[in-house]
Amino acid sequence: MTSSLPAGLRERKKAKTRAAIRDHAMRLFEEQGYAATTVDQIAEAAEVSQSTFFRYFPTKEDVIITDDYDPLIVDAIKAQPPGVSPVRALLEGMRSVFLRLTPQEWESERRRQRIYQTVPELRAAAMNQTVSAVDMLAAALAERDGKPADDLVYRVVAGAMVGVVLAVAPPGATGGFEAADFARVEAALEMLEEQFRLR
Repeated sequence: MTSSLPAGLRERKKAKTRAAIRDHAMRLFEEQGYAATTVDQIAEAAEVSQSTFFRYFPTKEDVIITDDYDPLIVDAIKAQPPGVSPVRALLEGMRSVFLRLTPQEWESERRRQRIYQTVPELRAAAMNQTVSAVDMLAAALAERDGKPADDLVYRVVAGAMVGVVLAVAPPGATGGFEAADFARVEAALEMLEEQFRLR
């Protein structure tokens, strides 16, 4: 059944439900461990049904592994003018997202990263997502320039940029990625841009 709520209110309600599921899941993971926590327990704590949980997160692992900021960064990259270099487009995309996060959002992100740092299978899954990050970034950059998503040039550029970010701020690093770390990422990406220019 389609909700009768206005679109904006409906999206805010969905975002609030998603955040509640994640917050309760992280609390349970911290209190009793990731392996000992079940989807039923998370759903009960968040006061949602199991089916509602799975609408937001396909698996328990996805509660921690899914990065909600990636789609926002992709949208921001696509919004950059065609004359902007790929590195600059990524920087502006990251800046438009990370520099607007509230202290509460930063704390939630730190908690998420701390959890997958301490759970080996989650940390491995997070590292495996680097391939998906390259795919996502290459497609966004290529689309912005009207090129095919599998264009080799954009895959190489995307791979180089993801590598730089991983080198400066690896997933699950102690303390997690914080606002101050963005300056280091920015400096590292600018170093890359000096050495490797697509345009």
